[in-house]
Amino acid sequence: MRLTSTQITAIREVVHDQCGPQSRVRLFGSRLDDTQRGGDVDLFVELDHPIERPAVLSAQLAALISRRLDGRSIDVVLAAPNLPRSAVHRVAEQQGQEL
Repeated sequence: MRLTSTQITAIREVVHDQCGPQSRVRLFGSRLDDTQRGGDVDLFVELDHPIERPAVLSAQLAALISRRLDGRSIDVVLAAPNLPRSAVHRVAEQQGQEL
């Protein structure tokens, strides 16, 4: 995994502050591969409650985490009881590593 312990803590703090302490976050995508370089940070955030405005929440999380990670590009995929699931959700669940 190509994240430092400080970056992992920052990600968890932002997600828990914005989504609640029961929320879970997983890293997936190229940042899991230690042999690669660069790339954005792909995060899968799971919530146990419905989200009224998922696009707004996703954008807020990405912006806040990006600031904490010195401007790194962040992609956030949300999962909640009221949101449809797609192939990217399955990949993130199967291959993602919980932070």
